[in-house]
Amino acid sequence: MDGIFSGLGVEVSFNEKDDFLKIRETLTRIGVSSRKENKLFQSCHILHKRGQYAIMHFKELFILDGLESNISESDVARRNTIVNLLEEWGLLQILNKESIQEPQASLAQIKIISYKDKDKWELIPKYHIGKT
Repeated sequence: MDGIFSGLGVEVSFNEKDDFLKIRETLTRIGVSSRKENKLFQSCHILHKRGQYAIMHFKELFILDGLESNISESDVARRNTIVNLLEEWGLLQILNKESIQEPQASLAQIKIISYKDKDKWELIPKYHIGKT
């Protein structure tokens, strides 16, 4: 990465312009779920800056905003696994694969809500892009 994202996140590219919207929507359905209720806390967001794109954990976005963040290795592992899944699903290409080889999270640590089931869940972002 050339510093546009301050060394945070995973820089990606995609084939079609509307893939950005598909990725943004898909990320709303991937995260950590509540044990007691149908609540899903979104882990990652896609960030667009000066023609470049990165998938970032919400705690990395706090850092970009100059806010306190307690990002952990397990947060980075979850982000890396989510980015790899998006690439497996054909939604994006990872520009620097070596940067996300480790750490990786097990799929048991990540909840993925299918599009058809999303109305049964409360989808909760922990970060709102454009609102600090």
